[in-house]
Amino acid sequence: MRTSITPLFRIASSVITGLLLSLTINPTYAQQKFPVTELTAGMFVIHAEVASTPAEREQGLMFRKQLGQNEGMVFIFDSPATVCMWMKNTLIPLSVAFIDNDGKIINIEEMQAQTTNNHCGKKLVRYALEMNQGWFKHKNIQPGSSIEGLALKR
Repeated sequence: MRTSITPLFRIASSVITGLLLSLTINPTYAQQKFPVTELTAGMFVIHAEVASTPAEREQGLMFRKQLGQNEGMVFIFDSPATVCMWMKNTLIPLSVAFIDNDGKIINIEEMQAQTTNNHCGKKLVRYALEMNQGWFKHKNIQPGSSIEGLALKR
């Protein structure tokens, strides 16, 4: 005996398919690129995407699957502030340098992918620069080092 698919089953199947699709990565955030600026840390050139609005800073590097070797994202705040970063929906581990108004690194924190732990500047900062995890350490860039090229971004 052959049975047919009932209209109710087709409707339920369509609803379930729609729900599953809505749970995938939000296409609004998926791998969106921002304008890029060139910064320097000593002899190293950084190609940093710029996140300067609240919406851009909220999105950050969410859903990215990779960053190039000397690529990152600089978060620019309107004025020096207490700044904390987290890694919700961020798929790659990152290091973040918290930078004061003069371009001096205050502290550097290591952040694990897809966590909501807060990583904060130890003083008021104007910028945060995210790079692949370990980038600052491998380049021997430490607190007290300067990041050049930020003054033009105010």
